[in-house]
Amino acid sequence: MARQPDNKSADKSAANLKSDDSALIRELALLLDETSLTEIEIERAGLRVRVARNISVSAAMPASFQPAPAAAAPIAAGGAAAADLAKHPGVVPSPMVGTAYWAPEPGAKPFIEVGTKVSAGQTLLIIEAMKTMNQIPSPRAGTVTQILVEDGQPVEFGEPLVIIE
Repeated sequence: MARQPDNKSADKSAANLKSDDSALIRELALLLDETSLTEIEIERAGLRVRVARNISVSAAMPASFQPAPAAAAPIAAGGAAAADLAKHPGVVPSPMVGTAYWAPEPGAKPFIEVGTKVSAGQTLLIIEAMKTMNQIPSPRAGTVTQILVEDGQPVEFGEPLVIIE
């Protein structure tokens, strides 16, 4: 994070930041955490702020956290097929960006499988976002006909997760 005002010395310390500047930096850092971005840089009113984070390539979850064979389901392939599935009337879209998990913990039975009958409000999966596990409930009752993402797969906001008919 650096503050580099135009036409002024760039040697000012971070202690000289105005509270508005600190708030901006905090907002940008939060935005990094909420998105998959690794760096943000803005310039406004002579103030340039760059916020970046280092991304470690190491696995966030243990390698043993793999889907159970029974949880395997048809996975949508290709952009055109995914676009068609997004329009399906029974699709359950991701409400957030994160990582999808089909079981409450590694090695546990998945919440759903293809053919599972679900009721409205029943947990379908968990999406981890910002180190928080968020249960994703079924918006309606029905039968799971397709699971469109793999266990441990990163998902985007609005991405189709499951089809319930």
